[in-house]
Amino acid sequence: MMPKILMYCTASCPYCIRAEQFLRRKGVTHIDKIRVDDDPTKWDELMDLTHRDTVPQIFIGERHVGGYDDLVDLDFEGGLDPLLSS
Repeated sequence: MMPKILMYCTASCPYCIRAEQFLRRKGVTHIDKIRVDDDPTKWDELMDLTHRDTVPQIFIGERHVGGYDDLVDLDFEGGLDPLLSS
């Protein structure tokens, strides 16, 4: 069973779209998206959780993976597949 995938994002962010497409190619069928452009309190929540002010910010299970580049780097290093299958 795949862990929960949570992504803080905006509607127009190209890196958010790329991250979603990348995860879909890895077999992810569901991503819980929190739109920070729709609700400013969610932006504050994102900052409190990650101490970052960019989107996307991706969580796999309880682990904060980071943004799109972090996600791709994790995959390149061989760490994404085990995380998705945990």
